[in-house]
Amino acid sequence: MTRQLARALEAEGSTIEQWRILLLLADGRGHPMSEIAEFALVPAPSLTRQIDRMVTDGLVHRMADERDRRRVLVHLTRRGRAPHRRSGERVEHEQHALLAGGEPAQAERLLSLLGGLVDRLR
Repeated sequence: MTRQLARALEAEGSTIEQWRILLLLADGRGHPMSEIAEFALVPAPSLTRQIDRMVTDGLVHRMADERDRRRVLVHLTRRGRAPHRRSGERVEHEQHALLAGGEPAQAERLLSLLGGLVDRLR
């Protein structure tokens, strides 16, 4: 499933990690690198390189936290919204394609179980 999703996102010029980062940042709040690394399942050094590339591409920007100037928060830029939307559409399409062959009730149950697992892991 991960390989299939990675191929779909690659067609969008994105990676699973980048999609996860955009997904978190799309809430409009700035997030510290530690929170992004945990959410995106990316080790801190790899995340720094990924965020650096995304800054260069104009998808995100870093800003000092107003409450604690020592802390840096990452924010989604206006330009980053389009890749977030397109990647989300790709992921949703792949999810529907994956579940299309099964029974609707089973698919709904699987999504519910996976959602519960994700909630417990946070």
